[in-house]
Amino acid sequence: MTTFSGTALCLDRADINTDEIIPARYLTEIDKNVLGPHLMEDLDLAGFDPQKDLAGINVLVTRENFGCGSSREHAPWALEANGIRVVIAESFARIFYQNMFNCGMLAITLDTKQIDRLCDAAGPSPVHISVDVDAGEITATAGPDTWTIPFTLSGFEKALVKAGGWVEYADQNY
Repeated sequence: MTTFSGTALCLDRADINTDEIIPARYLTEIDKNVLGPHLMEDLDLAGFDPQKDLAGINVLVTRENFGCGSSREHAPWALEANGIRVVIAESFARIFYQNMFNCGMLAITLDTKQIDRLCDAAGPSPVHISVDVDAGEITATAGPDTWTIPFTLSGFEKALVKAGGWVEYADQNY
């Protein structure tokens, strides 16, 4: 897949860990769809209601160190089960970041100024985000405003996303 798009939600907090993304009590599950209803049910964020706020969301925008904690792939799986295939953050925990690409999903790092602009726009009206992996560009639209944000990925990260994840990449190349 080379393009992703959808409605974005800003989770305006740093250090959202994998237990907050998918509580540890569900880590014995190996079916991604079983994880879906439990996405972020323990996330402590003022006014956040995962059942209501995550409905129809395809892109998360958040702050530093997203995905710290467990190294299991359950956190990206829980996002994927809910149709969220793109996370944009100021920084990621290293293993979570790699797990996203291993699952064929996008983890994009932007500077604080760009994250601020996306989160500010997400307040009064939905922000629609389109990501072109080949071009290395995010196009954000909020109300009448549209702007483009460049990002970088390594060649291998792009290859994993285009293949659909590590297993598919290995099938194609080994």
